[in-house]
Amino acid sequence: MFRIIILSALYLCTNTLAFAAESVIIGLTYPRTGAYKEEGLAQMRGALMAIEEINAQGGLLGHSVQLNSRDSSARPEKAANNVDQFIRDGAAMVFGSVSSAEAVAAGKRAQQGKTIYFATIGYADDVTVENGHKYIFRESSSATMTGQALGRYLSKHFPNKKYAYITADYSWGHSAESAIRANTNTTDTGKHTRILVPFPSSKQSDFIDALTQVQHSDAQVLALVLYGKDLVRAMRIAHSMGLTKKMQIVVPHLIQTAIEGAGPGAMEGVIGVEHWIWRAPELEKSEKGMAFVKNFDNKYGILPSSAAASAYTVVQQWADAARRSNSFKSSDVIRALEDHEYSLLKDKAQWRAFDHQNSQTVYVVRANQRDVVMKHPSRQDFYEILDRVTTANTGISYENWTELRRKASLPTSLQ
Repeated sequence: MFRIIILSALYLCTNTLAFAAESVIIGLTYPRTGAYKEEGLAQMRGALMAIEEINAQGGLLGHSVQLNSRDSSARPEKAANNVDQFIRDGAAMVFGSVSSAEAVAAGKRAQQGKTIYFATIGYADDVTVENGHKYIFRESSSATMTGQALGRYLSKHFPNKKYAYITADYSWGHSAESAIRANTNTTDTGKHTRILVPFPSSKQSDFIDALTQVQHSDAQVLALVLYGKDLVRAMRIAHSMGLTKKMQIVVPHLIQTAIEGAGPGAMEGVIGVEHWIWRAPELEKSEKGMAFVKNFDNKYGILPSSAAASAYTVVQQWADAARRSNSFKSSDVIRALEDHEYSLLKDKAQWRAFDHQNSQTVYVVRANQRDVVMKHPSRQDFYEILDRVTTANTGISYENWTELRRKASLPTSLQ
């Protein structure tokens, strides 16, 4: 009897170890709670879809892919601790973020553990400039990419207008505002006013005060350099004050969750940028992208956002690099990614070697009118595509990147 129990225990233990040996772990640090949980959920769903597809096709280098996840609440210190735990778990790759501060903190901890890390969402330039290193890659667009795309459109369609900027007072806000100013000829802060609002501790009164100042100005374009819940709060107030009818409102990143949070009625006509929307695959004639949209809708009953697309892309691109290098070792995967061109959910993109930024087409979009949104079966037809800006026209150049690195007393190659 005891012999049977012992043998059974040994059998179960052996099978558990065998299963573990057959799995390669990747870690997702994402906000499961807090103000950015909807974007976090989108990343989880996109990642799970990619993993299911990889495992259904026989796995990766003889192993199944296993996802471990931990809640970051979009807090940098929690994201860093999550990376530590994933590395202790033996993760071959870590990914996930919804803010630049979170991406930087997680990336630094991954660098210490010599483990590759992908920032899914994190737009501040410093993620891949001052805080760039060998182990961090960014899938989403940067503030410079957004500023160049948005600036090109605004300069053509709203020339010589007076701007007002309401900006979140942290690294992403500063870099995003600078990029828009540089590309719209509005660098004169005396003429084109700037109002800073606290981050992350802003209050309702901060936005009311800032928007009241703009209401009493002669600004013709209002740039809300805000993100997530702050953008939602500001847009609700702006709409109630009638500013959406008085002036053109622009935002650096017109994300789906902001439109859903503020409501399509409040967001009508707002212009911004997205690096992926669910209509992009059809525009770019991407069969894989159109299949992703259809499969995501079938699985979850909603259309995928850019956050979902970013997470899906990261997992698939990491897996592709592992196959091409025949290795899970971070240094091998990094070499396979650098300067690699690919087409997945839209047109061609590339992981640049010098800064590990994903160079890709971005889209200038305008929020559809509420009746257009509601007429679509999904109730998610949020965007009208105004312009597509290709890789040749966006991004920090190598010369500018090296200059910024020198100014920060950093090496001009990633370490």
